[in-house]
Amino acid sequence: MSTARLLPGAPVAESVLGDVRERVTALKARGVRPSLATILVGDDDASAGYIRIKQKQAAELGFESPHEHLAGDVTQADLLKVIAGYNDDKDVHGVLIQYPIPAHLDYDAALQTLDPDKDVDGMHPLNMGRLAVGLPGPLPCTPAGIEALLAFHGVEISGREVVILGRGATLGRPLAMLLAQKRPTANAAVTVVHTGVKDWPRYAQRADVLIAAVGVPGIVQPEHVKPGAVVIGAGVRYEGRRLLPDVDESCAEVAGAITPRVGGVGPTTVAMLFRNAVAAAERANP
Repeated sequence: MSTARLLPGAPVAESVLGDVRERVTALKARGVRPSLATILVGDDDASAGYIRIKQKQAAELGFESPHEHLAGDVTQADLLKVIAGYNDDKDVHGVLIQYPIPAHLDYDAALQTLDPDKDVDGMHPLNMGRLAVGLPGPLPCTPAGIEALLAFHGVEISGREVVILGRGATLGRPLAMLLAQKRPTANAAVTVVHTGVKDWPRYAQRADVLIAAVGVPGIVQPEHVKPGAVVIGAGVRYEGRRLLPDVDESCAEVAGAITPRVGGVGPTTVAMLFRNAVAAAERANP
């Protein structure tokens, strides 16, 4: 029987998007229409679905949402040409390159050509460097969403032990940097472990806050959770349309608080994308 308090992402996202709407209204009052451009390469159904969700959210928030859909056999040069066009367009404030892209293309090389100030994913190397040294800039969306989720639900992490299971460039590593910064909603003692650490459960079992971010279904079981700890499931894998989370649902019998199987970190990630986008529009129109 579950005894853990649930930490849903939807109310967190609603709070963030409420702030975004106010900022969009203020920009429009000055004659600025915020714009988030998207690039989709190929015909992957999941990627196309994600783009539709983001375009729908953009319309609800009052963003312009130009979109470029490139064929799956497009060349790297043609992809870079589209990115360059958005870089040069002063009416486009944010750009999202939907990942993954076809295997013959170099995503990292494409990302590096994007104007860092238009990088709404917060994954450009310059923005990762800004995060590392504490300079302002677009933050990686899932890590920023996790910090916002913890803060919204009143989970105190300052001075407490946070263990992140997973060292990926999009989640584990930037999240560690973010939560270690000196800020009321961070300032934690952060340990990063991964599946290459044979005794990773020893670290997980001592965590006040355990964040799973490896993409290995069911890797976190109740015996890995300290009684009363906060557990955040951030890593998932899909089997067809079925979502397979890192955190087994039975962990709710041990944890003090836990994200739901569906609707935890996901909604906050999308909200942070638009927070980055409206901030980009503000920077471009001081």
